Amino acid sequence: MNMIEKKKFLFVSIEGLITDIAWQVAREGHDVRYFIESSTEKDIGDGFIAKTDDWQKDVEWADVIVFDDVLGHGKKAQRLRKDGKLVVGGTAYTDMLEDDRSFGQEELKKAGVLILPYQNFSSFDESIEYVKNNPGRYVIKSSLDAQNIKQLLFVGEEEDGKDVIQLLLAYKKSLSKKIKLFLLQKRVVGVEVGVGAFFNGKEFVYPINVNFEHKKLFPGDIGPSTGEMGTSMFWSAPNNVFNNTLKKMEGKLAEEGYVGYIDLNCIVNANGIYPLEFTSRFGYPTISIQQEGMLNPIGEFLYQLAAGEQIKLRTRSGFQVGVRLVVPPFPFYRDVKTFEINSKDAVIFFKKPQRDGIHIEDVKEVNGEWVITGTSGVVLIVVGTGQTMKQAKAQAYKRIKNIMMPNMYYRKDIADRWFEDSDKLHNWGYLRDF
Repeated sequence: MNMIEKKKFLFVSIEGLITDIAWQVAREGHDVRYFIESSTEKDIGDGFIAKTDDWQKDVEWADVIVFDDVLGHGKKAQRLRKDGKLVVGGTAYTDMLEDDRSFGQEELKKAGVLILPYQNFSSFDESIEYVKNNPGRYVIKSSLDAQNIKQLLFVGEEEDGKDVIQLLLAYKKSLSKKIKLFLLQKRVVGVEVGVGAFFNGKEFVYPINVNFEHKKLFPGDIGPSTGEMGTSMFWSAPNNVFNNTLKKMEGKLAEEGYVGYIDLNCIVNANGIYPLEFTSRFGYPTISIQQEGMLNPIGEFLYQLAAGEQIKLRTRSGFQVGVRLVVPPFPFYRDVKTFEINSKDAVIFFKKPQRDGIHIEDVKEVNGEWVITGTSGVVLIVVGTGQTMKQAKAQAYKRIKNIMMPNMYYRKDIADRWFEDSDKLHNWGYLRDF
């Protein structure tokens, strides 16, 4: 595909996660149609991207179809690929890697990857008994349908497990009707690092991406877990973390014909690499931050990926830092009333017309103004790039100073962890490839 050839892209989303990428592809001059399934999120991206109310009718029209989530999308993507369509998306198997955490862990184990001990539970009483009999630090995680219940995730701090027991007792009262399956995983202390790469149906596309997510709401990793508050990253040749984990899944992903991005979050320390969980789709806001570090036009890249072409992914040297700007009720997604009172239809104001590094989430355009929409309170991702992590961070926060919106909040310490983490990662040899 040459640079000027227009293609027809159909983006299919459950809750409007892939809006920014659909917009970037449209800005590159391609024909784009965008479908959002959720009735409360339908007007996300209005004014930026042409919409469709029935994506299945547009399948014939499209040159390439892009799915933005797991949760059943893999099966649809698989079916369309069988019908000869070019599709960016997973399979029923790769959806399971993310949606069912224990399945993901077992598949890693089968591929010869070292995993942390964990136990599945469907009863809070049994899990409490288990911790009493096996004292230690544990992480409580949801599985299957409870994945999106963010308040369940808890990282135990106490050696005797008393904090975990206390929390399980509270969950038993408040969440036992909602949550049918969860797991306790042995907790190890170390550096949390993600390794990910694009996959073209046959093999990984290099370079890989090394990323550091910041999930807690407040600076210093305090407060409730959120989807994401920001991420720092860089592109790299395959390194030891990747080669000992995700690379071992290459054969299985090729067998499945997986097309898209896949990421594995790990804890590493002097003793080893311990994979925590898969993201078998684009990450949000990860893909928008990655796009600032990619020199290939994203539309062309997605087309080549879906076509199974061998791609030379060209990336910036140095680092990218992305910060998420949010408004109430974030991170408490389903509080529609709070959203309507505080945030709905608020205008995003730019002091200067400069919008480099600005990526949209739950935004629509009305009469030339950017307006907050949806229900979740995720609004913008602001990205900085630089030859050092410090420069990338400084550029991101400088760009944030140009933006005003009511009740906006964000973390001021995205990327600060890197300065200590990088020393440890270098010292332990994980950023090398031998």
